[in-house]
Amino acid sequence: MPNPQFPIKIIVIAVSPVIRMGLSAMLEDNSKFQVVKSISDIDSLTDDIARLQPDIILLDWNNQDYESISQSQQFICATIILVDELEDINLETILAARIKGILPHNSTESEIIAAVEAVASSLVVFHPDIVDNLQLQKSTNLQHHEKLTNREIEILQMLTSGLSNKAIAQQLHISEHTVKFHVSSIFQKLNVSTRTEAVAVGVRLGLIML
Repeated sequence: MPNPQFPIKIIVIAVSPVIRMGLSAMLEDNSKFQVVKSISDIDSLTDDIARLQPDIILLDWNNQDYESISQSQQFICATIILVDELEDINLETILAARIKGILPHNSTESEIIAAVEAVASSLVVFHPDIVDNLQLQKSTNLQHHEKLTNREIEILQMLTSGLSNKAIAQQLHISEHTVKFHVSSIFQKLNVSTRTEAVAVGVRLGLIML
């Protein structure tokens, strides 16, 4: 796990000027962080990232942001979102957008700081309540999908690393044709058509971890 380079450069995004100023002030009080920009929306995010090269985006979640995130293929750098209702999160959309951290709005200063440092170290941070919700949903969701074999779960986990069929075959000492068969079976059982969707569903069902 790589160590973060200090100071960790952060862009703070929040529609509310009070929240924006509060988050920025909290981060700037820590010598490990540098708030390189504080803005109200994500419309100009790509230009800001290219120019400022932040390590982290700290985004105050709201309904306007949701549409922008759902339309984004991925964020260019690691993003942490603060949300009001954890159970309203669409985890598949979040994973597709490469969100790296999810925290509730009532997180303490120490929790936010810990999350920023962890994400800057290439970790993924989910609040415990999200994990609890996923566990509660798991038994219900699994009945809508055929059960994956142990080998299929193993290959699905390897898909999280972006490995090709050939690379997976080499690691598992099986043929590439066999890997293709397993991947096809995974897609069918999870009712998905892409590897990203398969990983997202696998995480949501608790079959694999990022």
